[in-house]
Amino acid sequence: MPKTMMLQSRIEALLFVVGDDGLTIKQLSQLLGEPEELVVQTMEVLKTTYEEDLARGLSIKEIAGVYQLITKSELADTIQRLVENPTAQSLSQASLEVLAIVAYKQPITRVAIEDLRGVKCERPIQTLVSRGLIKEVGRSEGTGRAILYGTTKEFLNYFGLNSIEEMPPLPEEELVEQEQETDLFMTKFQETFSGVK
Repeated sequence: MPKTMMLQSRIEALLFVVGDDGLTIKQLSQLLGEPEELVVQTMEVLKTTYEEDLARGLSIKEIAGVYQLITKSELADTIQRLVENPTAQSLSQASLEVLAIVAYKQPITRVAIEDLRGVKCERPIQTLVSRGLIKEVGRSEGTGRAILYGTTKEFLNYFGLNSIEEMPPLPEEELVEQEQETDLFMTKFQETFSGVK
């Protein structure tokens, strides 16, 4: 594969993985080990390719020097159908883990969720917000005023609960170990709600 095509692939992969956070040319240059001028040229070619290829559902958007991989605006109707039909697909393992953490630790920031899981959680959080299972419930008091997430009425409906107080309590010994064993949330959650929807 020619170097320019490989560079396009690498940029595409990085933009996909970082999601809404996006990346600047400087960040891409550092991550790719390539000069900024070459990254800019390759980015322009990639953007044009996305725009001109009608078979692609994605495009690249630049806001204040940050580049993001996004869906094309003309496909909004298709995306809306997915959002309006949350039962069209089941939740992924990652989404279930994030949902369990939010349910037991709410209100909680994305950084705190990521600390518990040990991996980035942006996509699962986006999925859960779009499906109405979690929502922004406030802002933290710390630097940056990070978004605090909590569960919704749809979450209660999804799992057949009347209130969040009906969530099964975690045994004390598990609460002590939760910092080391992040999977305990998922295990307990699956045991309790296996077979629900």
